[in-house]
Amino acid sequence: MSNTDNGTKIYTPLTLKLYDWWVLCISNSYAWNCSTKDILIPYFLQNLSPNHLDIGVGTGYYLTKIPAHYNISLMDLNPASLKAASARVGEDRIHYKVRHDVFESYPEELHGKFDSISMYYLIHCLPGTMEDKRIVIKNAKTALTKGGILYGATILGDKVRHNSFALKLLQIYNKKGIFSNFSDSEEELKKMLSHYFENIDVIVKGAVAMFSAHGKK
Repeated sequence: MSNTDNGTKIYTPLTLKLYDWWVLCISNSYAWNCSTKDILIPYFLQNLSPNHLDIGVGTGYYLTKIPAHYNISLMDLNPASLKAASARVGEDRIHYKVRHDVFESYPEELHGKFDSISMYYLIHCLPGTMEDKRIVIKNAKTALTKGGILYGATILGDKVRHNSFALKLLQIYNKKGIFSNFSDSEEELKKMLSHYFENIDVIVKGAVAMFSAHGKK
């Protein structure tokens, strides 16, 4: 899709400097009601493997929590995000660093490579409905080993309770194309994941759905 980068172009070197404070501290705590420290970090680590690919890397915040001996690979469409995350984690720790559109098939060299793949705050930034985003899950599946797990977190726009702060952010972000999640619901997320995986789990905290999927179909 030609407008895939609408949700990523907001991440300039300047906005990335503010990301951790605004998104991980302020927005997660007061808009989405899902604590970074108490909920999102533990979920990230509990599904992690020593052979990991992070898709939609942001500032690399979560990657700094990974044990030093783990292999880390990065995928993002935005070069500023890849640069920021690499610098934060350390270039010597990065195995693969791939600038790639998740709506496109993955390079052959990545097929069957990773025991875990994370998508934190990626899906709600992608254009279209959950049906449109289904191909993103299909493509990611190809990079997993047979027993690998895909997991992540995404902000839901439908069928969850939003406070006034959250509603305002949703309106602004969707209007600007930063988010595309007005119709994203827990039910639609489960439907999308179950299309490609035998086993799925979705936990909703506040306006955030944390998900995991394994057992490739």
